[in-house]
Order: sequence, then structure tokens, then C-alpha cells
Amino acid sequence: MSNSRSVSLVTLGCARNEVDSEELAARLAAGGWTLRDEGEDADVVLVNTCGFIEAAKTESIEAVYKAGASGAKVAAVGCLAERYGADLAASFDEADEEEDEDDHLDVQVLGFDDYADIAARLDDVLGGRKRPAHVARDRRTLLPVSPASRQQAREATVDLTDLPPGIAPASGPTVLRRRLTGGVAAPLKIASGCDRRCSFCAIPSFRGSFVSRRPHELIKEAAWLGGDGVRELILVSENSTSYGKDLGDLRLLETVLPELAKAAGIVRVRVSYLQPAEVRPGLIETMASSPGVAPYFDLSFQHASGPVLRRMRRFGDRARFIDLIERIRQLAPDAGVRSNFIVGFPGETAEDLRELELFLNEARLDAIGIFGYSDEDGTEAAGFAEEDKLPQDEVDRRVREFHDLADELMAQRAEDRIGETVEVLIETATDGEYEGRAAHQGPDDGSTTVLADRPLAPGDLVTARVVESLGADLVARA
Repeated sequence: MSNSRSVSLVTLGCARNEVDSEELAARLAAGGWTLRDEGEDADVVLVNTCGFIEAAKTESIEAVYKAGASGAKVAAVGCLAERYGADLAASFDEADEEEDEDDHLDVQVLGFDDYADIAARLDDVLGGRKRPAHVARDRRTLLPVSPASRQQAREATVDLTDLPPGIAPASGPTVLRRRLTGGVAAPLKIASGCDRRCSFCAIPSFRGSFVSRRPHELIKEAAWLGGDGVRELILVSENSTSYGKDLGDLRLLETVLPELAKAAGIVRVRVSYLQPAEVRPGLIETMASSPGVAPYFDLSFQHASGPVLRRMRRFGDRARFIDLIERIRQLAPDAGVRSNFIVGFPGETAEDLRELELFLNEARLDAIGIFGYSDEDGTEAAGFAEEDKLPQDEVDRRVREFHDLADELMAQRAEDRIGETVEVLIETATDGEYEGRAAHQGPDDGSTTVLADRPLAPGDLVTARVVESLGADLVARA
């Protein structure tokens, strides 16, 4: 095989996919592939797809077609590829047969089990050796039911030596990752999979059962990221509050967070994807008071009506959620709180929507995501009675209504912060204009523009006073 093999990666979806792409990039570089930036000419385009909701699936499929239009061979990986496997591959083949010869689409669909040998798999793609796409299966069946028995099953690791620069530290255990985007903030994946059985969600079936990464792996990777210019770690997983349960310690996150914050170069650690029903008092205290740990609570509420949440196979209601937020703000009055919500769930009534509206008005969340319900293949909710399902135009109407409400409430919450002192991590500095994020602002939650009388640089952590709000964004003076 020629040494001139080149690949570009296109990453869609969440921060967990971003980490997966960087791990794939490390394996590809170690296997002799030259990495090209997205959009540059390459022999193969590797599209890391998202399969979470219908809009994400559509975007992923469009990205595959766009990659194929460049004339490159294409490999589709990620959640959509894993979830549909051979069925997805057949759909691409059928579409290719319908196209003109000049529009030939050369796509192979690879699954998670191909990741360990991704360099060899792309050798096959480049060489035109078509492998049968995997048959999709429920990945929860691949690990023991008991969380305590799962760690031995994941111990198989790939031993990489003599990695190219930029992939691993010069000495010590390797970090199987190569950064692709740069920047002063980076995700750190603490676990994979999910053991919850939410009736609307298919993620556990294709991501598998919950498995924690061991603390020493995280601390090692945090140090590597800090040495590469990262200043903020964003801990990601499908359910961060479950971290440690398969290691015999449900409070392990409280122990690990302060240790990660001590990594050289790291000034802030942020936790994402918290399940409200699993948030413990000790975790709140650690996140609210530990030096270097952002008092930032990304809580997966999904709704505020008790009956809707029960149909979602979730726990809680408006009163319980408000109590949780109040307990957080008792310890950290300026804490950031964000959440996503689904409207239009089967059987959702006007009273359910009223409960959600009352909750949003009372909760004073910093960031609110509103999504419309859609059936997902293989989920319990997809099999609910058709008469309980709302017409799409009604779902869309509810999304618009609550999206407008969310925008108004986020703007009010930002305005409430005028006069507060915030710690802003500068991410961009252009022609004397500085922008970053305060501790209460996650990557998708808005930003803070800093007015300063001295030059600032990306990576600076600046104390500033909020002087203005612009929608959900802030302006602060250093």
C-alpha cells in the first residue's frame, strides 16, 4: 500500500463524537495515514455520523453524499452507521445505482467494532475491497448485565508504540487521541454507554451498556491535554452521574473532579450530561465548591410534568426539579444551570405544557434547549398508540411556542447577571476584541465579550464584571 494515503475527517453530532474522531485520527496516523483538514482533497473522507434524532440523521446522510461528490472514497462511521449497519449500506448502494455514472458514490459503512483496526479498514476502502457491512444489533447484549462485571470485558486495549508527534506524551502510557480542532477547551470522555431505559431514546441500543474509564486514564489524558494548550476540560459521557458505578464507587466523580482540576495547565473542569434523579448531595457540594471545578449543572430534565416524565420512563416533576435547583443555588448562588426539553411527546396535554411553562418561569435556567418529539426506531415510545401521537404540525407549533419562551427567559436570566463578577476563559482574541465563556456558560450556552484595557490572549482566565447582556450573551469589563 502506498505511503501517500490521505484521509480527512468530518465530525457530526455531540462532543462524544468529537472525542471518537480524535481517537480514530490517532489510530489512522499510527497506521501511516496522512490527515488532511476537513474540506481538503483526500483519498478517503471519513464521516463520523450522528444518529440521535431525525434531523441529525438527515444531516449525516447529506454529509456522506457531499463527501462522495468530491470524488473521494467515503467511509461512514459513528452512531448512524452503527445503528443501521447493512441497511444503511444497502440504501447507499441503491442510491448509487440510480445515479449517472459520473455521479458514482463509493461508500462503505463501518461499525464501532472496526475502530480498533480503522487504518486497515480504510486500506480496504481505498483499495476498493468491499467488506460486508455489519448487521445492527443491540450492543447492550455485548457486556454483562451486572455493572461490576463489565470492567474485565473492556480491558482489551491496543498497544501503540512510536506514535507520531501530537498523539501521545514523549514518555509514559500512551494517550490514544490526536487533537483535530485545537482551542483552549476540549472534551474528555469519562464513560461510554447508558443503562437507563428512557422510552424515547435509542442511544443505549447502539452505544451499549454504561462503562466508566478508570481514573488514572482520565488523569493521564487531562495532563496530556493540558500540555497541548487546553485550559478547560469538558467531561462528557451519556450519563456522567453514573460514573464509577461499575468500578464499585458511586461517589467516584466527586473524588476525580478535584484531581482533574489539578492537572498542569488546566484552569477549569466542566461536567456535562447529569441525570437529575442521580445527582447526589455530595456531588453538588463538590461541583459548587471545589477550586477549578465550574459550578455548572447540565441537568437532563426533558420535561417538568410528572405524568409525561413517567411515560418517558424518567423520574421527577416540577416540584422536585425546583428543589434540586434551589439546593444547588444555596451552595453556589451564581451557578449555571442548563437543560433540554422535549415537547409534543405522545399524550402530552395542555396541563402538561402548563407545568413545563411554570417550571421554566420559576427555574431561571441559563440555557434551554427545546426539541420536538419524533419516533425513534426500536424505542418503546415509537410503539405507543397512534391516537396518542400528535400531528407533526402541532408538534412544530409547540416547539415554536416554547422556543420563543426559552429565548425570552434566557435573555432575562442573562440580564439578571449584570453586576456579577465572572471568571471568563478567553477563547478568541481578534483586533482587540476578546470573547470567551464564563463558568456558567457551556460550549453551546452563549458567550461573554470582555472589554479590557490590556491585551488578552486565548487561554487567559480573566476576572470581569458583567456590564451588559445581549440576548443570552454577556458583555463584561475586566
